[in-house]
Amino acid sequence: MPYYEIVFIARQDLTDAQVKKITESFAKIITDNKGKIHKTEFWGLKAFAYRINKARKGHYVLLELDTPAEALHEMERQMRLHEDIVRFLTVREEALSENTSVMVERNVRDESVKPAREVKKDRSDLKDSKDKDSKDKNKEVA
Repeated sequence: MPYYEIVFIARQDLTDAQVKKITESFAKIITDNKGKIHKTEFWGLKAFAYRINKARKGHYVLLELDTPAEALHEMERQMRLHEDIVRFLTVREEALSENTSVMVERNVRDESVKPAREVKKDRSDLKDSKDKDSKDKNKEVA
């Protein structure tokens, strides 16, 4: 069976539990038609580059599948009819990925970065040290 990667976007006003329930309903369509789901990733609530149906954000979900084409077509049909799905994209893959996706790795990396307030404090420390250096230079000139 061919491999597919599907990313869909759910409306922003849904809760995480509702998004997981929608994902499980699509997964059930695949498994009922003798397909396999290899990976499910919730990328979280992300901002759009432009407004879609008056929305500015959406919940992103990735599914990696090993499924027959009939099951995939049925799932895509259900996505088109589902009012909570804003957009979806299906791509056929030669092989399944072994690691987590770039989006998940990026979220982990972003969480490890200092919060903005701490960065601001660090910059003020640099400013204080520059002021001390400039005062020392002014004393040398005088």
